[in-house]
Amino acid sequence: MKEIIRAAFVIGRRDFTAIIFSKAFILFLIGPLLPLVVGGLAGSLGSSVAKDMARPAIGIAMPAAEAQKLISAREKLVVELGDRAFPELKLIDAPADGSALDAKKLLADGKKELAAVLTGSLAKPELTGPAGQIDRWKGEIALLAGHAASGDAVTLPKIAANYVTKSAGNAKQQRVLTAQLAQVVLFMLTMLLAGMVLSNLVEEKSNKIIEILAAAIPMDSVFLGKLFAMLAMAFIGIAVWTSVALIALSMAGGGIPALPTPAVGWPLFLVLGVIYFALAYLMLGSLFLAIGAQAATVREVQTLSMPATMGQLLIFFFATYSVSKINQPIEQLACIFPLSSPFAMIARAAQDETLWHHLVAIVGQIAFVALLLRFGVMLFKRNVMKSGSAGKIKDDGGRRKLFGLIPLGRKEARPV
Repeated sequence: MKEIIRAAFVIGRRDFTAIIFSKAFILFLIGPLLPLVVGGLAGSLGSSVAKDMARPAIGIAMPAAEAQKLISAREKLVVELGDRAFPELKLIDAPADGSALDAKKLLADGKKELAAVLTGSLAKPELTGPAGQIDRWKGEIALLAGHAASGDAVTLPKIAANYVTKSAGNAKQQRVLTAQLAQVVLFMLTMLLAGMVLSNLVEEKSNKIIEILAAAIPMDSVFLGKLFAMLAMAFIGIAVWTSVALIALSMAGGGIPALPTPAVGWPLFLVLGVIYFALAYLMLGSLFLAIGAQAATVREVQTLSMPATMGQLLIFFFATYSVSKINQPIEQLACIFPLSSPFAMIARAAQDETLWHHLVAIVGQIAFVALLLRFGVMLFKRNVMKSGSAGKIKDDGGRRKLFGLIPLGRKEARPV
C-alpha cells in the first residue's frame, strides 16, 4: 500500500506540473471567464432594452368627466404601488362626425399602438382587446374604476414603518437562495473540471505513454495519481477564478454582493463547500477515468461520457428539487444517495444549523468514493492496456515483440 501511494504521488506530481506549466492551462483558465463577461454584457443590455420598451397603453374612450377621474385615480395609486403597476392610459377623442366609436378599428390602427380599449362607464367598464392583455390588466382596470367612482370617499391610510434587522420567515426564504446558488456553483465547477481527466488519459493512450507507466508502476497508482493531480489542478483554477472575480468586483466599485448568511455561518459553509466539491469531483472523476480507459479516440470518449453527463444532470435536478423540502423524505433521500449527497448537503448547510448530519454524510461519501475508486481501478486495469496494437508483430533486429501483450521492459521467452 505504501508503494502504491508513493507511486501515485509521483504520477500526480508529474501530471500536475505538466498541466500547470502548459499553454493550454492558461487558455483553460481564461475560457470560463469569457462567457461570464459576455453574459454580463448581455444582461446589462437586456435590462437597458427592457427599461426602454414602451409599456402597454390602454385607450380610454369614455365620457370626458369619467375619463379624467380614471386618470386622477391612477395618479394617486401609483404613489403607493409604483408607476409600473398600472398600464399607461391614453385619452381617445370621440369621432368628429358624431358616429359611434369602433374599439376594434382603434386596435387595428398601427399609429395609435394600443394594447386594449376601455369603453362604457365607471360603473360598467368594458375592455376590448386580445385575451392576453385583458387577462393581464382587467384587475388593475377594475381597481382604477372603483377608486375613480368612489372619489374622495376612499383614501389610502398611511402605513407606519417599523423596521427590524431580520425576521425568521424572511431569513428562511433568503437562505433558500444561498442554497440554490451554492448548488449551481458546485455543479458547474464539478462538470467543468472533471472532464479534463478524459482528454488527458486519451492523449496518453494514443501516444503509448500509459503503457510505459503501466510497465513501471502499479496501475492503481496511475489511476489515483491522475485523479488527485486533476483535483489539485481544479483547486488552482477555482482560486484563480475567485481572485479575478473579487478584483473585478472591487474595481467596479460594487463590492461583494450581500448574500443571505447560511445557517452554519460563512466560515464553516465555505469549508463544507470545499469538502463537498472534492468528494463530488472524485466521484465524477473516477467515473470519467473508468470511461476514458475504455475509449481509444476522442469520439469514443464523447460517446461514452454522454450517458454519464446526462445522468449527472438528472442527479443535479433531483438535488435542486429537494432544496425547499428540508427534512422531508425526498430531501433526506437526496442527502443519502451518494451521487446527489454533496449537492443536497451543501443546500442543507445553508438552511439547517445541525452539524452532525454533515459528519455522517462526509463519512458515507468517503466510503462511496473509495468503493468507486476501486471499481474504476478495476476497469482501468482491464482496459487501459488494450490501447496497443494487440497481435501485431514487429521485427526489431531479430527480436519479436508482441505490442499490447508484452509490457515494455520485460524479456520475452526465446525458443531453445
